[in-house]
Amino acid sequence: MTHPERRQRWANVNTMLGAFWLLAALVFLFYLVPNHIDEAPMVENPMQSPRWLPTVAGWLIAALSLALILEGYFRPPARQGTTAARAPARRWILMLAGLAAYWLLFEPLGAILAGILGTLLMFVAHPVRKPWLYLLAIGLPWLVSVLFIHVLNVPLPSGTLWD
Repeated sequence: MTHPERRQRWANVNTMLGAFWLLAALVFLFYLVPNHIDEAPMVENPMQSPRWLPTVAGWLIAALSLALILEGYFRPPARQGTTAARAPARRWILMLAGLAAYWLLFEPLGAILAGILGTLLMFVAHPVRKPWLYLLAIGLPWLVSVLFIHVLNVPLPSGTLWD
């Protein structure tokens, strides 16, 4: 017989999702990356390897998954009744519009503007109450694009509308 409190600590959505994503990250890191991403035999800098960014992303997902598992164990979410609150249709439409804006306007608008537009739509979908946080919708896509273009030397589109 299991103690009900002990079972509740492990049997919650955070712990289960954390375990799922940890398993997915480990499969990605130890099977997919080594077996499906070819690496040139003589790479001078490890950051120039095509395996570098996927490996970093995989380890980040693994670390965040462990954090989610630990949070689920030490601070299990409060149990809600059977009537789960559903997100309003407006939120779903705005989230899909943000995805569509980023996906469909990436080439025409460029990486930075498409990222800003997509992020703004996501912020509106999940009402961000502090206006200064909307500056993140401008700063984060710009920062990520600058990181990819100038640090990682990955060319991103600047927009075909501007040509």
